[in-house]
Amino acid sequence: MKIFITILASLAMILLLSVWAVAQPGLPSAPAQAPIDGGLGLLAAAGGAYAYKKLKGNKASE
Repeated sequence: MKIFITILASLAMILLLSVWAVAQPGLPSAPAQAPIDGGLGLLAAAGGAYAYKKLKGNKASE
């Protein structure tokens, strides 16, 4: 009877540990979205204006 209880306890421990070892983490939550507003538009417009000025300046010197 002592061997039976030892085997039963060992089997229960192995089953519980295997469930814990195979457990998968949950799904992550949605990431916080960064707003893309007027600041990015102004930066793009300033870059375009700078590029236009540089290209226009180079053509005038040729």
